[in-house]
Amino acid sequence: MMLETAPDTQVNSLGLNKPVNETRVVVAMSGGVDSSVVAAMLAEEGYDVVGVTLQLYDHGAALAKKGACCAGRDIHDARRVAETMDFPHYVLDYENRFRESVIDEFADSYLAGATPVPCIRCNERVKFRDLLETAKDLDADCMATGHYIRRFAGPSGSELHRAADPDRDQSYFLFSTTREQLDYLRFPLGGLASKAETRELAARYGLPVADKPDSQDICFVPNGSYAAVIEKLRPGAAEPGEIVHIDGRVLGTHDGVIRYTVGQRRGLGIGGTVDPLYVIRLDADARRVIVGPRDALASRAVPVAEVNWLGDTAFEDAPEGGWEAAVRVRSTRRPKPARIHPLGNGRARVELLDAEEGVAPGQACVFYAPEGSRVLGGGWIIRV
Repeated sequence: MMLETAPDTQVNSLGLNKPVNETRVVVAMSGGVDSSVVAAMLAEEGYDVVGVTLQLYDHGAALAKKGACCAGRDIHDARRVAETMDFPHYVLDYENRFRESVIDEFADSYLAGATPVPCIRCNERVKFRDLLETAKDLDADCMATGHYIRRFAGPSGSELHRAADPDRDQSYFLFSTTREQLDYLRFPLGGLASKAETRELAARYGLPVADKPDSQDICFVPNGSYAAVIEKLRPGAAEPGEIVHIDGRVLGTHDGVIRYTVGQRRGLGIGGTVDPLYVIRLDADARRVIVGPRDALASRAVPVAEVNWLGDTAFEDAPEGGWEAAVRVRSTRRPKPARIHPLGNGRARVELLDAEEGVAPGQACVFYAPEGSRVLGGGWIIRV
C-alpha cells in the first residue's frame, strides 16, 4: 500500500517552508509603533503570532518615565495592540538580566572614561540572546523585531544589510548579531521606504499607537543625563579633577570625568582661551579631562576588539593589505573608506583612508562592504 504524500509546501513570506497558519512567530514588542506594526502585519497575514514585551527595569519608576522603550506605559500599549489584533501577549521580567548584562557594564565603562552604547549590548545580550532562546522554548519558528535593517539569504548563509531608508537604518546598533542569530531573526520593516509608511500601516490596522512619538532616550537614562544615572548607580563617582591642555597646561578643574565626552566643546567650564577647545580624551585613572584644538580630535588608526565578522571568508584570512571596507565610527556618521587588519583574538586595527574626528573608546566601529548595503560586522573601539 502506497502512502499519500502531501503537496510541496510553498515558502512563506518569512522564508520558511511551512504554511503560514502553522508558522509561529514571536514578535519582540517594545510598545512603540514599529514593533506593533510588525506584529499586526504578521497577524493579518495569518501567522501564529505571540507578542512578548520585556520589563527591563523598575516598573514603578518606569510608569513615570516617558520617551523611552520598555517603560510601563509601553507595556500597556503593547498589550492593547495584541488585543486589537487578537493574538496572545506576554510580559517577561528581565530586570536582573538587563542590569547584569547591560546597565552594570554601562556604568563601569563610563567610569573608565569610555562612551558606551548600551542599546547594542541590549540587542546582543538580552533581545538576541535571552529573548531569542525564550522564543525557541515557545516553539517559535522565528523571531521578528521592528528594527530597520534587512536580512537576506545569501549563497553562504544569512546576510545582514542596511535598511532601504538610510535615515532609519539601525545597522550600527545590530553589528554584533551573529550568523546563527540571523538564521532565526526576521526584520519585516527593513524594506520600507520611510517611517511615514510604517505609520500609515499602523493607521490602516487601527492600532492605538499609530501616532505615538518615537523613543528618544536610552530607556534607563532619563532626559539623556548620563552623569545623573552614573551617580545614582555608582555613588561617589563624580570625583573632581583637572582640565588639562594637551600641551600640559592646567586650565581649570571639573566636577567629574563622567560629565564629559570626547569631542565635546560646550560646557567645559574654562574661559580665557582664544581658540575653541574640545575634549580630546578622558583619563579616568588620573581624573583628568584632556582638551585641545579641533585638529587634535582627528584619528586614522582605530583599534577595535570583540570583532563580530559576517563576511563569507574567515576574518583572519584577510588579503594582503587588509579587508577593504567602509566603516562607521559613530551612529550619526556615514560609512567612510577603510582597511581592516586582523590582529588575532578578536582584535583588529582599522585604518581610515581619511581621518575622522571624535573617535571614542566604548563606541562601535561597524564594517560595511565597500559597495552595496551589506553589513560585514564590526567591533568595539578600545584604548591603545
